[in-house]
Amino acid sequence: MDQEYERRLLRQINHQNLPTESRLTKGLGAACSPVAVKSGDRYIPTRAGSNWSINFHYANENCRSPAQTHKAKDASSDSSKDAVAYAALLRNELLGAGMETVADPHADDRRHAVLAQDSHSLFRFTVHTKRVPSVSDNEFSPYSLSPLSNKSHKLLRSPRKPARKISKIPFKVLDAPELQDDFYLNLVDWSAGNLLSVGLGACVYLWSACTSQVTRLCDLSVDGDSVTSVCWNERGGLVAVGTHKGYVQIWDAAGGRKLTCLEGHSARVGALAWNGEQLSSGSRDRVILQRDIRTPPSAERRLQGHRQEVCGLKWSPDHQHLASGGNDNKLLVWNSSSLVPVQQYSDHLAAVKAIAWSPHQHGLLASGGGTADRCLRFWNTLTGQALQSTDTGSQVCNLAWSKHANELVSTHGYSQNQILVWKYPSLTQVAKLTGHSYRVLYLAVSPDGEAIVTGAGDETLRFWNVFSKTRCTKESKSVLNLFTRIR
Repeated sequence: MDQEYERRLLRQINHQNLPTESRLTKGLGAACSPVAVKSGDRYIPTRAGSNWSINFHYANENCRSPAQTHKAKDASSDSSKDAVAYAALLRNELLGAGMETVADPHADDRRHAVLAQDSHSLFRFTVHTKRVPSVSDNEFSPYSLSPLSNKSHKLLRSPRKPARKISKIPFKVLDAPELQDDFYLNLVDWSAGNLLSVGLGACVYLWSACTSQVTRLCDLSVDGDSVTSVCWNERGGLVAVGTHKGYVQIWDAAGGRKLTCLEGHSARVGALAWNGEQLSSGSRDRVILQRDIRTPPSAERRLQGHRQEVCGLKWSPDHQHLASGGNDNKLLVWNSSSLVPVQQYSDHLAAVKAIAWSPHQHGLLASGGGTADRCLRFWNTLTGQALQSTDTGSQVCNLAWSKHANELVSTHGYSQNQILVWKYPSLTQVAKLTGHSYRVLYLAVSPDGEAIVTGAGDETLRFWNVFSKTRCTKESKSVLNLFTRIR
């Protein structure tokens, strides 16, 4: 067959196989261009200097729904690190990626999500400039018996941090009838002796985390009063009970007897905080009273700085400063000698109930705002400066720092009712726990600092292993109606 005839035949076949838009484009290009470009029947690209990364894994992830992706992540949580290491090893050996460390799978997932939003292409082409290889870049050692390259050996020897596992379900659930759904109250506290005190209606109940026994400490219904706050002292022997009528009662938990009853407030006492033998109480009457239980009631300090109800009180770990939050959106810091606040922070746009001092950094204070604010803010009380803040998306009800790591947990109300674990100072979410159907208004940390208990208006107490590393025993996940009313 004549070569010229064969060339024309192949050109005609290729022209017929092109889509309509391509033929129109080529026709317009040929009409507009004075010189027609002569092309052959094949195109062989040069692959020199190109680095191809095949994103089959990314393409499969893009096809999944969010629920399927979340389910797949939970199912493969145990082997996620190994899967990332294996994928990096394959990239080294097959694609020459030159990776020497194993990337964090969570960061890798976030990178994949960004790539999925940018492009859905299967192949990515990146042109790298060639450089002269040095002696340290030798892929294989002449004395090595392994088929892997030197960088793959470094990758396999790189230290890998164990994956953090936080259970998404509580290890124990207690039924707590008459647990009030009131943002301004503090009805749950955990003592150093591993006793949990809970205010239910007019009674205070003690639950032993060691024996699971429940005892009723007091009943205020005889006086027509109700419980509005509970707080253990540092040693765990005394529990302070704030009442709706403005009294503060001190009870001996071991003996089950009332030691004293402190007066001074004209409205309910919603916040309590111990500092050694001194007890601070905050009330709806906008006053904070500091009293030493060893001295007569007349020797008291009245701190007046809030214009509305005091709903949060916390002493610093060094026992030198008291932080108070109020319904006036103010966060005040007091020292042990002055009757006026030494610092005042007004950045919150709603009530400040959630307050927590960091046990790891001196002078670091965290606070959270209510429904109109939703922000988690951090303050340097040594300099009076605001450090950083983040919008949590819902009402911040409580805050507590981990005793072992630079992390903190926050509980939330409207509108998501969730529990969030944060890493500081990056403020990245380590875990998100859900289960309560009402606002998570109450929070307490176990004495060993590994577990937390949360309470809500759904009249349940849920125990979570948030800061735990390992658990030696398996707890029951059934709902236990332990806080039953004693006639």
